Amino acid sequence: MTGFARAEGGDGLLAWVWEARSVNGKGLDIRCRLPGGYDELDGRAREAAAARMRRGNVSLTLSLDTSHGATPLRINRAALEAVLGAARELATTEALAPPSVDGLLRLPGVLETDMSEDEETRAGRLDAMRGTLDRLLDALVEARRREGTQLKAILEALLDDIEAGVTRAQAHDAARPEAIRERLRLQVRELLDADIPLPEERLAQEIALMTVKSDIREELDRLGTHLAAWRQLLAEGDAPGRQLGFLCQELLREANTLCSKSSDAGLTAIGLDLKVAIDRLREQVLNVE
Repeated sequence: MTGFARAEGGDGLLAWVWEARSVNGKGLDIRCRLPGGYDELDGRAREAAAARMRRGNVSLTLSLDTSHGATPLRINRAALEAVLGAARELATTEALAPPSVDGLLRLPGVLETDMSEDEETRAGRLDAMRGTLDRLLDALVEARRREGTQLKAILEALLDDIEAGVTRAQAHDAARPEAIRERLRLQVRELLDADIPLPEERLAQEIALMTVKSDIREELDRLGTHLAAWRQLLAEGDAPGRQLGFLCQELLREANTLCSKSSDAGLTAIGLDLKVAIDRLREQVLNVE
C-alpha cells in the first residue's frame, strides 16, 4: 500500500502539480488538499482513487503556480486604501515621509493575480486538471504494484520458513502415532495405579481429554491447509490483504495449540519458532492491499 507519485500540468496562465502519497491502512482513507476555488475537484479525486485502490491512507494534494504564464494583475483597492490611510496617519503623527508607489505595490494583498475567466476557460482547465489527476493515480498504482512485487518475495520466504517448521514438527518423534500411543498408555497407567482409584465415569473423561491433548496431527493438518490457502491468495493477487490477515490469525491459533499440547521440549521449540515466523508474516501483511 506504500507509494508516491507526482504529475504536472498547465495551460497558458496557470501551472499545477498533483502529488499523491499512500501508506498502510486497514481500509481506504482518502484525503484531499485543494487550493481555494477548486473544491469541485474533491469528489472526482476521491472517486478516481477509490476505483483504483481498496486499502491504504491516500493523500492527494494539488498545488498551483501562477508564475507559469503572463498572468494579469490587479490592484486590491480596499487593501490599498487601508494602507494609504495608515500612511497618512503616520505622516501626520510621526512626521514620516509618504510611501513610494513601488513600496506600496510590494505590500502583501495590494497587488493580486487576476484569475477572472469565462466559464468555458475554467471548464477546460478543470478537465485538464482531472486528466493530470488520472495520470497521477495511475502512477501511484504502479508504484504500489512495484512495492507489492518486492513484498511478495518477502512473504513467500516467510511462508517457506513456516512450511519448513511444520515439516519438522510432522517428522518429530513426539508427533509420530506410535509415540503418541505410548505416551497415552503411560498416562492411563498412572491413572489406574493411583492411590485413590477414580470412578469409571471420571476415568473415561480423563482418558478422553488426554487423547485429545496428545494428538497434534489435527493442528499440523490445519497449518498445512492454511498455508495452501495463503499460496493460492498470493497467486490470485486480487487485493487479498484482509483475507491474508485472517489466515495469519488462524495460523497463530494452531501454533499456540501445538505449543499448549506439546509435552516434548523439542516439539515445543518448533512451535515457538512457528509463532515467531507467523508473527513476522502478520506484520508484513499489514502492507498488503
